[in-house]
Amino acid sequence: MEEQSSQESTTPEPSRRRLGRGLNALLGTASMGGTDEATSSDQTEISVDLIERNPFQPRQDFDQSSLNELVDSIRTHGVLQPLLVRSVGSSYQLVAGERRLISAKKAGLSQVPCRVLALSDQQVSEVALEENLKRQDLNVLEKAIAFQDYLKRFGCTIEDLARRLSFERSTVSNMLRLLELPEAVKSDLRADKITAGHARALLALKNEDARIELSKRVQKESLSVRKTEEAVKEMLTPKDADIVPFVNPEEKPAKADGAHTSHVADLQNQLRDWLGTSVEIKLSGKAKDKGKIVIDFGSNDDFERIVGKLQRAA
Repeated sequence: MEEQSSQESTTPEPSRRRLGRGLNALLGTASMGGTDEATSSDQTEISVDLIERNPFQPRQDFDQSSLNELVDSIRTHGVLQPLLVRSVGSSYQLVAGERRLISAKKAGLSQVPCRVLALSDQQVSEVALEENLKRQDLNVLEKAIAFQDYLKRFGCTIEDLARRLSFERSTVSNMLRLLELPEAVKSDLRADKITAGHARALLALKNEDARIELSKRVQKESLSVRKTEEAVKEMLTPKDADIVPFVNPEEKPAKADGAHTSHVADLQNQLRDWLGTSVEIKLSGKAKDKGKIVIDFGSNDDFERIVGKLQRAA
């Protein structure tokens, strides 16, 4: 009954970016009946036949048992939280609340309570991202497709999108890379036969057949992500030996020598994910116990963001 409690009424935290701090922050005070960045009418009843699906909705599959519970709740209590819609010609387009709309139809309701907002395509797309992407049950490939669609539709960069979502840039980049996997591996991922961690490890292999075969081996032998990474390293050719899984392909990782290679590479990746930028660990000295950490930044704002993270950690 998750939809009945609604994310639309979340109180925003001043320190978070707009999209990362809930629907009220994105829509101003519209979802609470105000008129900040988006205008809103009072709550009104609208025929379910007049409400079209949100074309920017990243979620394609809905858990049937969860929907059935929501149907039962709506039959008993009605739709407690109004849907968010926008006017499109003589009909309406759903902005948020698709599970409630589907369940209301199944429950036999002819009308549902709605708030009508005036939103641009980009705002509607961002609301769909905010409502869905940070839920753990959304398929990782659905998230990746939603990211890709947003980037193409609105012409922004991966870094821009990551900031709007309050995600690390490497998180967005690594998720997008999952779309490079062969269909057989994507199918395994959708069916939860392998995890996103396994899938990201497979990306280090350039050969599609090798990716498919290792995916099958992961399932057959119940390999952990760490064991999968080790299997990938064994399969890499000398030419590919410096490829480290989980890293943006645009960023060339530093090479660490000897027994420290795996450990240093892992620390390097952790720093990249945490800081959301390229990080290079360079070792020196005979014992490889000296060196430096190089952190890239792309602008003054990026520099201040990184420094702020380091200061808070300190």
